[in-house]
Amino acid sequence: MRKIKFGVVVFPGSNCDHDAYYATKKIMKQDAEFLWHKELDLKGSDVVILPGGFSYGDYLRTGAIAQLSPIMEKVKEFASTGGIVIGICNGFQVLCESGLLPGVLLQNESLKFVCEDTLLKVENKNTIFTNKIDKEFLTIPIAHGDGNYFADDKTIEELEKNNQIVFRYQDTNPNGSIKNIAGIINKEGNVLGMMPHPERCADTIISNGEGSEIFNSVISNLLK
Repeated sequence: MRKIKFGVVVFPGSNCDHDAYYATKKIMKQDAEFLWHKELDLKGSDVVILPGGFSYGDYLRTGAIAQLSPIMEKVKEFASTGGIVIGICNGFQVLCESGLLPGVLLQNESLKFVCEDTLLKVENKNTIFTNKIDKEFLTIPIAHGDGNYFADDKTIEELEKNNQIVFRYQDTNPNGSIKNIAGIINKEGNVLGMMPHPERCADTIISNGEGSEIFNSVISNLLK
């Protein structure tokens, strides 16, 4: 049976790259390979993951320097031709800075780093990232200091109108994110950015395993 290949981009300061690799390679039983930020080759990846961490030390703004890395030009080209891209936490910030997703991630309203499990409502189940999920809610951990999603009124209206809001925080809003937004997709539906960490809860041995639901949806859609 064909396996899906996940390319995990590694920036200086990434610290969730091995989590993403482990989740896709060991838990989901697919192929995975690290992609160094200076490379200009995605090495045949079917899915590209921009992992969490503190790329370039979060200098200037979170994700602002990482989006200038050589590999991001290839990621943009990949996305423009329908390639699937997932940005998690810092990866979400990079996607916004690079223009692959609208909006920006600001500092948490509390001005504190937040690390806890969060209940997410699966707002849109008609995406390649969610259409195999049979639950209304997922419990996924967060770990960030700059997860406060913000966009102007027009952009928020467009996100709502186009069903681009994929995940919302359900019980509590841990960072002040506008409209409780936890994850969005682009208009074409092939780029997902989310602050919570599904790769950290894909393994049922050490977690609830619910993060695997997102990866399984992507894999199932690519293999059908």
